[in-house]
Amino acid sequence: MSPSQRSGSNQAATIIIVIADIMAGIIGLWILMYLLDANRANDLVNFLQDAARWLAGWSWDLFTFDEAWARVVAGYGLAAIVYLFAGHALANVLRRH
Repeated sequence: MSPSQRSGSNQAATIIIVIADIMAGIIGLWILMYLLDANRANDLVNFLQDAARWLAGWSWDLFTFDEAWARVVAGYGLAAIVYLFAGHALANVLRRH
């Protein structure tokens, strides 16, 4: 593999990691905002809630704990962990090739 191909793979891996980290960060911020009972009328809080719900649409209502905070932490937290794990794993594969 030529140095330019390796450099391209490293750049792609870095982009994937940054995107995965941003996605997980948005979800993590929403979890924090929820747990701290942030003002839902605030535009930033609404944006984070909407973005997190879209990113974690597949997992946000996956668990049925009695406590709402536990459902938020487990459902959204699972999505954040999956994005981090999948993004970093994919980046490692790209870097190896």
